[in-house]
Amino acid sequence: MKIDGGKFMITGGVSLIGSHVAEHLLAAGAAEVVLFDNYSLGTTDMIGHILDDSRVKLVRGDITRINELYDTLEGVDGIFAIAGFLTLPFSQNPALGITVNALGHVNVLEAARYRGVKKVIFSSSVATYGDPGPGVIDETMPFNFHSMTPPGVLYGSTKIIGEQLGRLYSERYGIQSVSLRYSTVYGERQHYRGVNALYIIDTYDKLVKGERPSMPGDGSEVHDYIHVADVARANLMAMQSDVTGEAVNVATGTATNLNRLFEIVAGLVGSDLKPIYGASSEAVRVTTSSALDFDIGKIDRLIGWKPEISIEDGIGRLVRWLETQS
Repeated sequence: MKIDGGKFMITGGVSLIGSHVAEHLLAAGAAEVVLFDNYSLGTTDMIGHILDDSRVKLVRGDITRINELYDTLEGVDGIFAIAGFLTLPFSQNPALGITVNALGHVNVLEAARYRGVKKVIFSSSVATYGDPGPGVIDETMPFNFHSMTPPGVLYGSTKIIGEQLGRLYSERYGIQSVSLRYSTVYGERQHYRGVNALYIIDTYDKLVKGERPSMPGDGSEVHDYIHVADVARANLMAMQSDVTGEAVNVATGTATNLNRLFEIVAGLVGSDLKPIYGASSEAVRVTTSSALDFDIGKIDRLIGWKPEISIEDGIGRLVRWLETQS
């Protein structure tokens, strides 16, 4: 599908990922970009530069109310289905999390079928693997949830449901669907709800105040941190492709431990403080692995995407943005 001249809707359009997808769509020549959001987890304060573009239409709506989707989808070519609950809010309101992530995505697909939308790009997650253990993690790995806490299991389960709904609607109704399994997404306009990415901005906040941040365990815990601009580019490339009914990893393929993350942030803010080691008992934990190896060969083969932003450059971008917010 061509982006240039097309009309696209982003559910969760005011979010971290949604706003960056909108920027990329505008840069690629989209004729209209509809930001569909209920503002429950964000505001328009930080996206004024997007809203100034006459091609952007802001719609207050909720994916749990299918009539609002019907009303908004007229003439839309493709949907970026980004709206959803993350693990942290899932722990606080599991009933609403299941409603939004599972039933809400049914509504998106059903409204797309009714309105003749050609393609839906679903924001999934590497949480579909649960706690995968050692070895290369490709898209065939099963959901290993036995060692996880309930919020992480529930969140991962709803992403599996969302992926399978996309496959079903692709096979039955011809609505193309691609599921993007994000690793830990971070970047400018970072929020405080992402369990794993939260450590970056928590560390920054503490260091600029002259306080020592707490670090879970001994700092050997690793995650695959993917910058939001790379994620946005993957969304557009998936929409432009002819691929359907597939799920692909959107990751860097490089694991970064918390000690290294701390070093990068401390270096950028010029701090010589050291972290306080020891896990916080109040934190919602997902996985605590010291090794992580996501395979990104499938997304390269299918749509030609590869990550472009290193962890050092990405955190540098985030820190520069955070400095403008103070």
